[in-house]
Amino acid sequence: MTMNRFALISGSIMAALAVIIDAFGAHAIADMVTPPRLATWQIGDRYLMFHGLGLLLVGTLSIVLKQPLKWPTYLLFAGSCVFCATLFLLVLLDISWLGAITPIGGVLMIAGWSVLAVNLFFATRHQTP
Repeated sequence: MTMNRFALISGSIMAALAVIIDAFGAHAIADMVTPPRLATWQIGDRYLMFHGLGLLLVGTLSIVLKQPLKWPTYLLFAGSCVFCATLFLLVLLDISWLGAITPIGGVLMIAGWSVLAVNLFFATRHQTP
């Protein structure tokens, strides 16, 4: 599977999951968890949607630039999985030490956006407007 195809497919799946997870949070667990835990759930859901859309952007840019954006794709995907999954599991299982793993996902996401910026800088610096 090509990198842009992976980015587009995984981004689409992540966005769909974000809608499902939001509905689950609103209808299945909202009355079962504390308001701070529900807010944690919603943060995970928001980041899942944003980064699903981000992967769609990366996949599209990869096609437009005719350049695989491998590392931004890997970092955004892995970071989203770690960040969001630990937040969802924290809420569902009430295991507070999972919160210590969540920042690793955040660092991976920051790295993904940063590497994307560097890739775009070098990919577009010789193009004329």
